Amino acid sequence: MTKFKNIKFSISDEGVARVILDDPKTYNSLSIVTINSLLSVFKILNDDEKSKVIIIEGSGKGFSAGHNLKEIQLFKNRSSYKKLFTHCSKLMLKIVNHKKPIIAKIHGASFAAGCQLIASCDLAYSTSNAIFATPGVNIGLFCSTPMVALSRKVNRKDSMKMLLTGEPIRASHAKEIGLINEFFSDKKLENEVVKIAKLIASKSNLVLKFGKNAFYKQLEMPLDKAYKYTSEIMVKNMMSRDAKEGINAFLEKRSPVWKNR
Repeated sequence: MTKFKNIKFSISDEGVARVILDDPKTYNSLSIVTINSLLSVFKILNDDEKSKVIIIEGSGKGFSAGHNLKEIQLFKNRSSYKKLFTHCSKLMLKIVNHKKPIIAKIHGASFAAGCQLIASCDLAYSTSNAIFATPGVNIGLFCSTPMVALSRKVNRKDSMKMLLTGEPIRASHAKEIGLINEFFSDKKLENEVVKIAKLIASKSNLVLKFGKNAFYKQLEMPLDKAYKYTSEIMVKNMMSRDAKEGINAFLEKRSPVWKNR
């Protein structure tokens, strides 16, 4: 287990990386220190050849309370606020643009920027008693940056309800509106998340990178441009060694041996 300030991470033999928010005294708040540590960890994992999929989770009582309000209260000028929100946005973009699929494993509460972090991940699974909220409106601060990730995973009406009321929602509703994939009992969550992580890790790194990158890019394109772009990606993918190996393995009824190229 490797430690950064407020963050721990490790990589299993199966290629599953575990990133743990480790600042339970602040409910794993996304302070500027924690954000910078996450940026460093995700850069390492982006370049690392051993890791294939990443699980991010929180220590202590919950996932993340969002930004550290005690830290924000000490800010004296515009540049301090700008630095925090710019770095946080950079982190969310790093997650979306990361080469590896990233899975959020959630327990307890996920508020504001914590909810933004979940919405930025590719997949998300929680305990059945987890709660989610964008409560900034309750303290005179609309969750404008969390809104970016939230509104791209959740439909407009449900996003706006969360943002306008600040009220928390339970895991069952979070699944219904598309914020999370599924929820499980406390006892089952770990096994279920590791199971899906290992399944993803069994695929070709190269193909996962092609697919994740193309998925987010085509979402922002008009339909005709999206088809043109993804057709080019399919051609590029078909020219790879792993595509040829995968097709041959399927036809020969054997397991593929990925070379990630």
